[in-house]
Amino acid sequence: MTVRNATFEQHVAARLARGTRHVAPRVVPWVLPLILVLGLFYLYPVFDVMRLAFMRATLLANDGTYTLSTLIDTLLRPELGQILWVTFVFTGSSVVAQQLLGLVIALVVVRGEGRGLFGTTIVRTTALVAWVVPGIAGGIIWKMLFNEAPFGGLNSILRLVGAAPVQWLSDPDLVMWSVVLSNVWRGTAFSMVVMYAALKAIDPVLYEAASVDGANARQRLFYVTLPQLRAAILVNMILITIQTLNTFDAIISLTGGGPGRATEVLSLYTFNIVFRNYDLSVGAVLSILMLAISLGLALVYAVFLPKGEE
Repeated sequence: MTVRNATFEQHVAARLARGTRHVAPRVVPWVLPLILVLGLFYLYPVFDVMRLAFMRATLLANDGTYTLSTLIDTLLRPELGQILWVTFVFTGSSVVAQQLLGLVIALVVVRGEGRGLFGTTIVRTTALVAWVVPGIAGGIIWKMLFNEAPFGGLNSILRLVGAAPVQWLSDPDLVMWSVVLSNVWRGTAFSMVVMYAALKAIDPVLYEAASVDGANARQRLFYVTLPQLRAAILVNMILITIQTLNTFDAIISLTGGGPGRATEVLSLYTFNIVFRNYDLSVGAVLSILMLAISLGLALVYAVFLPKGEE
């Protein structure tokens, strides 16, 4: 009987080995279209941008020679330092605010659902409305709200309560926070969705054990909820950071980058270089710079992601 069992196991192992050898080549025809699509629409543009970064190419002319001068001259532009600082302030403020507000709204919705309160669905739907509004349309909406004329939305409310009007879009010290506010209004919904899904995935047994141990609401938040949300928070930060770095549509319709260059972020600066100055090479260098910043931040966030064994 033992010999027969050993023979049977060897036969099964041989069949499985043959099956594995036969299955592997059959995967290639199914994966090949995906590889071609990714290569055509993702890899080729990246390589083409890198090629243009080492040339002197515009929409009007291209001498066909390769040089490092375009890369060096672009990175040494005097206005680039200010633009990077504006980008840092805009991105950092937006990411922190979206993360916090998204978490707070998600906590309120989950707590409301747990208690059977009316209106939690309305809160979720209202938050998602801002997310589906296109960036250009959102910028126009906030431009009407920030309008400093008598019919401006926010200044009209201030006049009703007897307060002085505010120069929302013309004050260089205030305009950045106006732009951040409009971006946070639009982007908070995404963070809320991510946090809501992560909160619903937490095992209720953890909260029951914490309650048995005498933990209050604040302790359950800091010692149960937030540790369980660590991976979701970091992944969400990666996504909204990349999204915010590439935001320019709402800014171009709200302020156009002004006054001066007070709200001209790197993505908007790249857009102006390519589509207003017709300079493909400088735009390619700036695009690579944006890519490097995005990858660098993503790698920094990834270091803090919990490992599989945790």
